[in-house]
Amino acid sequence: MAQTEVLLTKQPAPQTIDPCELPPKVYDVACNTGAHTSSGLATAGFRTAKYLMDEWYQNSYARYHQAFSDRDFSERQRHESQQLAAETGALAQRTQQDSTMKVGERLEEMHCWKSNLQQEVEDLTSETDLLLAQKLRLERALDASALPFSIAIDNLQCRDRRQHPDLVRDYVEEELLKEAELIRYIQELLKRTIQQVLNQIRLNREQKEACEMGFSDKVESYNIDQTCSRYHNNSTDVQFHLHSTKFEESASTPESWAKYTQDMLLRAERERLGSVNLRSLIDSILRDTSEDLRLQADAVNRAFGRRCEELEDAQNKLKYHLQRTLREITDQEHQIAALKQAIKDKEAPLRVAQTRLYQRARRPNVELCRDRAQFRLLSEVEELNMSLTMLRDKLQDAEQALRNLEDSRMALEKDLAVKANSLFIDRQKCMAHRHRYPTVLQLAGYQ
Repeated sequence: MAQTEVLLTKQPAPQTIDPCELPPKVYDVACNTGAHTSSGLATAGFRTAKYLMDEWYQNSYARYHQAFSDRDFSERQRHESQQLAAETGALAQRTQQDSTMKVGERLEEMHCWKSNLQQEVEDLTSETDLLLAQKLRLERALDASALPFSIAIDNLQCRDRRQHPDLVRDYVEEELLKEAELIRYIQELLKRTIQQVLNQIRLNREQKEACEMGFSDKVESYNIDQTCSRYHNNSTDVQFHLHSTKFEESASTPESWAKYTQDMLLRAERERLGSVNLRSLIDSILRDTSEDLRLQADAVNRAFGRRCEELEDAQNKLKYHLQRTLREITDQEHQIAALKQAIKDKEAPLRVAQTRLYQRARRPNVELCRDRAQFRLLSEVEELNMSLTMLRDKLQDAEQALRNLEDSRMALEKDLAVKANSLFIDRQKCMAHRHRYPTVLQLAGYQ
């Protein structure tokens, strides 16, 4: 039978081995070179399922080596795990602290913008209230301008009831027309200004609403970030959110976020400054219009005073001339009576003279002589007729003069009535009505 060659490494005598150390020398696995593993027929039936001693030692040492390797690997893994756990713990702590700091910085930045928005909302609210007060002033001024306009129109209508020849387009009427035109212009200006104020109030409220919405969003975001800043590892209300790391498509960038808020503040500030400028313009308009109306009212009052003085002066002169005319009428009437009496007184001498001539014309024959008595009687009759003609002519002139005086008296009395009517209209109707003219404060919308 073939001999089985077994190659074994020579080993020293067995020694006590530390289980934590590898054996100093490892046996090689036995290699059989023949076709059979037995060395002879005597061992047939006992060798097939058994290991050799060297194989047993080799297997034991392999187990020791594997246990040592596993322990060494486990120890290294344990040290690496401890180191990794410490490093990741420190990293997580630093990252959490940095995230908390970043959230805190975001809170500070958001608080700044939130405060700016809140201040802008308060400023817009105050500015809108001030603009509403100016609008109320404009409405009061517009209402107050209705009375001067009605006074001016009433004055013009009253003066249209003047009688000729006082129905003239004098400087009082010109000043009243200027006043009416000025009031119409001021009313149109106030209406346009009120409309402009309404538009500005609408813009202020729109910007205020936008700032309030931005402020509300900032407050909600601030509360969320403030809640996030209070979270820690021992918080009980934290949990896993697997999809929370995904960015929303509609999310803004810090630049766009800051620009959006800044643009909102700029628009609000622009409208607020526009409102401030409009209030200043309203103050200027109300001041100028009230002063213009008051100056024009004073001009009208001065014109009325001057016209009334002229009417009084004309009335006094008319009264003076009427008195003189009445006195002259009386004197003329007396003169007419005297002329009539003079004419009547001339009739008797004329009858005497004519009777004498008539009787002497009956003298007979040569006695009918043209003596000096005859010539004197003729001249007497001629003188008397001439005197009567002159007296009658003078009587006609006197009567015509009396008629002229009567016409003049009637004209003077009528003119006096006209002047009295004009004075009554200007003084009692117009000037008394103008005492109700609003004050400068009322025209400026303060009352």
